[in-house]
Amino acid sequence: MTRTILPLTLETVSYAVSGTPLLRDVSLTIGAGRRLVVMGPNGAGKSLLLRLCHGLLAPTTGRVRWASGEARPKAQGMVLQRPVLLRRSVAANLDYPLALAGLPKAERRAMVEASLARFGLAPLAARPARRLSGGEQQRLALARAWALRPEILFLDEPSAALDPSATRLVEAAIASVAADGITVVMTTHDLGQARRLAEDVVFLHRGRLVEHGPADAFFSVPQSPEARAFVAGDLVW
Repeated sequence: MTRTILPLTLETVSYAVSGTPLLRDVSLTIGAGRRLVVMGPNGAGKSLLLRLCHGLLAPTTGRVRWASGEARPKAQGMVLQRPVLLRRSVAANLDYPLALAGLPKAERRAMVEASLARFGLAPLAARPARRLSGGEQQRLALARAWALRPEILFLDEPSAALDPSATRLVEAAIASVAADGITVVMTTHDLGQARRLAEDVVFLHRGRLVEHGPADAFFSVPQSPEARAFVAGDLVW
């Protein structure tokens, strides 16, 4: 994969609503080919950070800068906690964004088949997408994003509402995406999931970036009192 948009750099990024700061002075660089998990208690700013990175929101102050210089490059994608699916079949949900991207019909057909096989959705190809289970819908959303060949993929709590079995299938799908060299940035409340998937961790508390480093170090020797309490399972205010 030829990478042209990474690294992604946030320079003293803040975001406020009606004068109330929700994210404060966050500086962060996201490089290529890593699995970065964003953690923190409720209200810490995790989902907000992803939306600022993806370009769904603009910072109140500071700068979000891609290496390509684009404001919102196409070679990135985002999967929401509750994915938006078309009132069409599973296969058609995969084909539609490829058609919008201008791929010829033969290439679209091949990519749809590859995506269905890659994410275990081939038996469901003709089923209406909105009749899938929650876990199947998440895998479809991941497959749809993967088919567009992004360099970086943002995942907002991708398994928050799923049972353990569906969660493991989604985690396997995420690992499969990352194995292609796609940078994955995801939020989660699940410490076990973070330990399984993260190579790097960002820890937010009250809208501030408190820690950023390798996952092994974060989980074994967190540096801040807030992170130590979070890893221990204590309430963090």
